[in-house]
Amino acid sequence: MVKIGPFPILHHIMNIYSSFGFNEFILALGYKGEVIKNYFLNYKNLINDISIDFASNEILIHNATIPNWKVHLVDTGLETQTGGRIKRLKSWVGLNPFMLTYGDGLANINLDELVAFHRAHGRIATVTAVRPSARFGNLGMDNTKVNIFAEKTQTNEGWINGGFFVFEPEIFDYLPEEDTPLERHPLEQLATAGELHAFKHGKFWQSMDTIREVNLLRDLWQKGNAPWV
Repeated sequence: MVKIGPFPILHHIMNIYSSFGFNEFILALGYKGEVIKNYFLNYKNLINDISIDFASNEILIHNATIPNWKVHLVDTGLETQTGGRIKRLKSWVGLNPFMLTYGDGLANINLDELVAFHRAHGRIATVTAVRPSARFGNLGMDNTKVNIFAEKTQTNEGWINGGFFVFEPEIFDYLPEEDTPLERHPLEQLATAGELHAFKHGKFWQSMDTIREVNLLRDLWQKGNAPWV
């Protein structure tokens, strides 16, 4: 719920999906889940101008801007691991393929291309592979003489898990325990079985794990240069 501009990062993530026509969401709630529930229960009032008549208890929303979203808010436990949270959503997902991502990363990813890639390889799981921004600039040195100074980029780093998954319902067979982290045995076993493919996204991706990264995303938004919009 940390804000980037006027909206929490969760809103930005959902808007990425919505821009590709994916408008139904299941949010796996845990710590501070009530804050997320209150946000969506009061969503129309929070993002629009309103007038309140205290005498009649009437609330008038002006020029209402409301996305075409259906949002399911599901309590998946306070200490549940990532794999366990997905497991608890099985009855909500049913027998359909579904998309999944974390709540702390933004990207200018083409979700149509991601889904097409997943369907083309015909396996259980697709993970989006991204190149993280380097934290420091690169120095090329001969003894103590600097021959090359290169500012930090994304292209010099290896591929990592950037979220933005697509799963077939068979993923639930790889989630035996509710305290299972998705990133450990489930994805490791899928990889060993040849059921995990990577969609390479070499463009913008940024997680939000530190105050430095929060400020980076806020600066991009403030300057009107947010690549994920």
